[in-house]
Amino acid sequence: MQPGTHPSSGPVTRFLEDDHRRLEKLLNAAKITGSRIDQGHYDEFRAGLLRHIGMEEKILLPAAQRSNGGAPLLMAATLRLDHGAIAALLMPTPTPELIAMLHSILNKHNKVEEGPEGLYATCDTLVGAETEHLMAKLRAAPDLVVLPHSDTPAVLGAVRRAVERAGYEYLYDSMRF
Repeated sequence: MQPGTHPSSGPVTRFLEDDHRRLEKLLNAAKITGSRIDQGHYDEFRAGLLRHIGMEEKILLPAAQRSNGGAPLLMAATLRLDHGAIAALLMPTPTPELIAMLHSILNKHNKVEEGPEGLYATCDTLVGAETEHLMAKLRAAPDLVVLPHSDTPAVLGAVRRAVERAGYEYLYDSMRF
């Protein structure tokens, strides 16, 4: 299926999968060649991804839980750990190695959200009559104020813990921060 085409998917799926494609393009544009990072594209990617995670954490997952009789979706815990790891990786100054790690985690993470059994399709099914209200909230999600990068030992330690807690290998020794 071509990006941006969703023949049988609902509005939640179309909206959030399209945002995934937009974010992928920005991340790809951020890595120019070798060790050069296009900071403008990376900053746009970083702010957009944090907004996207916020939409899922503050709007989508709570709506799905309410529509699921108050029970969280089985995949919610995994998604929240991934979100923590991804957000943590956005804290240090970007390097090619960090961008490669983000690509790897996002590829796995997006598979849990997309597809017929993914989070988005599940939400399209669960929210039913609430779809328009949910879509209005997603569209109105505010842009975020993004803090400057930080490469302090405390931040790098928190990044390592978040990535490992989510079940990913943290390649700090080979990463130049």
